[in-house]
Formats: sequence, C-alpha cells, structure tokens
Amino acid sequence: MKRSVLTRYRVMAYLTAVMLLVLCTCMIFKYGFDTGEDVTLVVSQVHGLLYIVYLICAFDLGQKARWSFGKLLWVLVAGTIPFAAFVVERRIAAETLPLVAAEDEAEPVGA
Repeated sequence: MKRSVLTRYRVMAYLTAVMLLVLCTCMIFKYGFDTGEDVTLVVSQVHGLLYIVYLICAFDLGQKARWSFGKLLWVLVAGTIPFAAFVVERRIAAETLPLVAAEDEAEPVGA
C-alpha cells in the first residue's frame, strides 16, 4: 500500500474531527445562546463536505488494507463522533504503517 493513501486518510481524519468540534461549538452557541445561526450553517456544510471526502479516503484505505466490514464501518462512523476520529486515526495509523513500510521495502530502488 502506498504511503499517500494513509496520508490522505490521516489528513482527512484530522480535518473532519476538527470541523466536527467546531460544529459542536457552533451548535452550543446556536441553541444555548440563540446566536450564530449563519456561522452554524456554513460550518455544518463544510463539515458535511469534508466528511464525504473522509468517507472516500477511509474506504480507499480500508479496501487496500483489506479490513473487515466491522472495522471499516467503525472507521467510517468515527467521523461523526466528537474526539473519536482522533483516537481511531491514531490506532489505524499504527496498524497500517507496517503495511506501508513493507511496500516501501518491496519497491525496487529507482522505481
């Protein structure tokens, strides 16, 4: 598996997780303090778009790493649970780095 597949997943996991935390903050302001409806709308749309890209990247990584359906589903759902994407990303990176290293070693020099 190429390193770029893992890198794309990691970047999207962090972006999605950060935007989800920003969205949660916006929702608190919107419903708790009755302010920031416009900001909440924009942040929710940005998070939704980033989540779709996250799904694509996570699915691609899962297919290349040959994950079980349950593991793939957990990784896909992690982008909807605050802080879960951070934890899952760390675990997935630790599990997937040996696959990337094995591919790097198997690749001939100069290719």
